[in-house]
Amino acid sequence: QVRLVESGGGLVQAGGSLRLSCAASGSISSINNMAWYRQAPGKQRELVASITSVGSTKYADSVKGRFTISRDNAKNTVYLQMNSLKPEDTADYYCYAVLYTTYRSDSSQYWGQGTQVTVSS
Repeated sequence: QVRLVESGGGLVQAGGSLRLSCAASGSISSINNMAWYRQAPGKQRELVASITSVGSTKYADSVKGRFTISRDNAKNTVYLQMNSLKPEDTADYYCYAVLYTTYRSDSSQYWGQGTQVTVSS
């Protein structure tokens, strides 16, 4: 059994900052890519940022220069530092991981339950 648990969401004023965390736990052998997605009301889920096991990162154009994704492989945790937040960043943020478990030879995809981020103007 594998779980991804997010934390760090909340309400913040425009221009403020938040740091999201996502910890993976369970029968994990190794973790490949980790990422953050978000879904605003009435919109499709979109990729915000991703990071490989060796630290290569990608960002959505809308968050470049404001958000930073990082990971701590020893803790199986991925972070999203969000600065200069805008009202349009308001969404539910979801952690995503591609990982190998101790009981399967192929990789599997897992999602967290989501954490809400609300940016007021």
